[in-house]
Amino acid sequence: MAIMINGRDLTVEQVIRVCRENEKVEITEDAQRAVQKARDYVDKKLEEGAIIYGLTTGFGKFSDTFISDDETADLQRNLIISHTCAMGNPLPKHVVRAIMLLRCNALSRGNSGIRPGTLNTLLDMLNKGVHPQIPEKGSLGASGDLAPLSHMVLTMIGEGEAEYQGTVMPAKEAMAEAGIPTVELAAKEGLALINGTQVMTAIGINALYDTMNLAKTADIAAAMTAEALNGIRKAYDSKVHEVRGHQGQIDAAANLRTLLEGSDNAHMTNPKKVQDPYSLRCVPQVHGASRDAIKYVYEAVSREINAVTDNPLIFPDEDEVISGGNFHGQPMALAFDFLKTAAAEYADISERRSERLINPQLSEGLEPFLTKHGGVCSGFMIAQYAAASMVSENKIYAHPACVDSIPSSGNQEDHVSMGTTAARTAAMIVDNAQKVLGIELFAASQAIWLRGEKGLAPATQAVYDFIRGSVEPVDEDVIMHFELKKFDEMIKSNKIVEVVEKAVGQLR
Repeated sequence: MAIMINGRDLTVEQVIRVCRENEKVEITEDAQRAVQKARDYVDKKLEEGAIIYGLTTGFGKFSDTFISDDETADLQRNLIISHTCAMGNPLPKHVVRAIMLLRCNALSRGNSGIRPGTLNTLLDMLNKGVHPQIPEKGSLGASGDLAPLSHMVLTMIGEGEAEYQGTVMPAKEAMAEAGIPTVELAAKEGLALINGTQVMTAIGINALYDTMNLAKTADIAAAMTAEALNGIRKAYDSKVHEVRGHQGQIDAAANLRTLLEGSDNAHMTNPKKVQDPYSLRCVPQVHGASRDAIKYVYEAVSREINAVTDNPLIFPDEDEVISGGNFHGQPMALAFDFLKTAAAEYADISERRSERLINPQLSEGLEPFLTKHGGVCSGFMIAQYAAASMVSENKIYAHPACVDSIPSSGNQEDHVSMGTTAARTAAMIVDNAQKVLGIELFAASQAIWLRGEKGLAPATQAVYDFIRGSVEPVDEDVIMHFELKKFDEMIKSNKIVEVVEKAVGQLR
């Protein structure tokens, strides 16, 4: 059954299903009527000769230039082709699909003045798999994602390039092969299609979803390390976390209790040591803070995917066209900068746990660098290097993009959000965090093997068995890159979480 959109109640999970699983999308009948009503109002205002930004005027600094009726089509086309200034590699297909869906959802609210037929063209492209080639760089995230969204619209008018059935080709050919007629944009339509935050939100929502999965994976990785380093479980007692009161911390501690229930390696107390280092003892506090940040981002994104973010906005019932600033990406820029920090912290503390596993001064009697043949073999020495490198790289990406602003459009657009940069760097940090946690899982499973593969909790045993299905213990040095890629793929596919939840039930 198709996902029905109306600009009001689309969910994060539905966006992911459309962009990653290719679910079909339809616009509700009520939304179609709202779109037509707004378009009828626009046509009425055009007939009256009203002076309205973007309908009968130029754009940005040219907002005081009147455009005659016979120049309207040229105005809309020129808007698109002049704004196609994005650069860099094409965005991944799943991100492009999210962009298209979010733009359709915003337009279906009935405050943009687009023709129903033009909106349906974009919807047909989404459902039939015509994916515009949208370069990743070039948005200031203030007057919307103007440059990248213009590349999306290029395909609609038969220009530029698009991917169809796995092949990148001229957009006109892709549209023809899919049986979708191209469009000639009418008044307001070019602006309605490109004036919005859908690129930053599409990139960010995918990074958010991956971080939501990473939250559970991080708890699992910490539990595996606790098994390998004879961690003290009492630090995860619910009483400790309830007296502080942060929900993310409470949930992370509950997960650790579930994951380590029944372990003979991680005891409630340990007569040989009073307490663990922070990278084990404070897992709920650190992971939990990231969980609370993720919740904030989820709520902000849930609002934005149902927001109308173009300009001017059409209010037919009130007989008003209002030029505002909903295209400004600051709400998403702040959210994705917050997401960057949350994801980076998972990698930061994970690398410290990996260091404890390989360092003979910290590893509770494990062989140095997790190899039985130290000297001849280097074991996991350079795996920790790689983790440290990515953690350091994250520190650069984690610099908040939204604190920067470069005025544009003759200083008319004198404060910009850089929200798309925030989203893109968030995705980079999440990718690094996935890889760093993979290194920890690799090291922890090696440490468990060196300890004799005994006494694991049901949850960690399930993870260990799953890992051993594709990765053998490292007795003598191997090409580590290939093994590390396996762990990266395990995490990206969310298989680690699925294995645990099958064994012990749903994690928080």
